[in-house]
Order: sequence, then C-alpha cells, then structure tokens
Amino acid sequence: MGRRRKAREETLRILYRLEFDNIPLEETIDQYWENKRAHRATREYSTWLVSGVISHQKKIDTFIQQASEHWRISRMTLIDRNIIRIAAFELLYEENIAPAIIINEAIEIAKMYSGDEAATFVNGILDAIRKNLKKIKKSLKDENDG
Repeated sequence: MGRRRKAREETLRILYRLEFDNIPLEETIDQYWENKRAHRATREYSTWLVSGVISHQKKIDTFIQQASEHWRISRMTLIDRNIIRIAAFELLYEENIAPAIIINEAIEIAKMYSGDEAATFVNGILDAIRKNLKKIKKSLKDENDG
C-alpha cells in the first residue's frame, strides 16, 4: 500500500474519531499518532488532509451537497461522508495528483470500508464535483481575492 493511500485511511480514522470526541483537533491528531508506527510522509499528508478537511468543511460540504442532488449530507453514512470529504478536499487543494487518481483512491477506500454500493455512491458524487472543478476552484479563488 502506498503512503498516500495509508494517509487517506488514517485520515478517515481520525475524522471518524473527531465525530465522537470533543477534543481539540491538534490534540486528537497528536493522540492518534502517539502509538502508531507510520512513515513521516504518511503522518504529514494525513495531518494535512485532516486539518484541511476540518478547516474547509463548510465549503466542502456545500460542494458535496450540490453534487448529491437527492442525498442530504446528514443522511450519508459517517464513513461515506468522510471519504467524500477527504477526496473533495484533495480535488480542490491538491495540485500534484490527477483528479482521476484521487477519485479512484476514494472508490477503493469506500469498497474496503463501506462496500460496493458505497463505492458507486462515492464515485457519483466525486465525479459530479470533478465535472465542476474549474468553476468551483474559480469561485474559491474569487472568494479569497475578494
């Protein structure tokens, strides 16, 4: 398994934990990694993903909601919702990985943690976001410039 795949899976576990623990983000991340053995690059990428998903969650959720016509985010399973958030964050902010790779990784993680139906669901939402990626990135840029 590649380091980025491992980082995405660790990110999913940390986000899951954050849903239930009322502990500050940095403390949660530190506690999570305290007894885990992982390559430094895996930890760094995972920490970047967790921090990014949390700090941009409102915007990410808006884009997910727009892409998922018939599903409210609150109705999505916790695992599926966080897999989509991770991939959506990467689609928006990771400049060095092709969107197709990001989506494929999310699909594979969804299959592993949630099943084939979830993988199809995740693919549909992320593909809808991908189709509007230029427009979404432009709106984020305009928002930051304004």
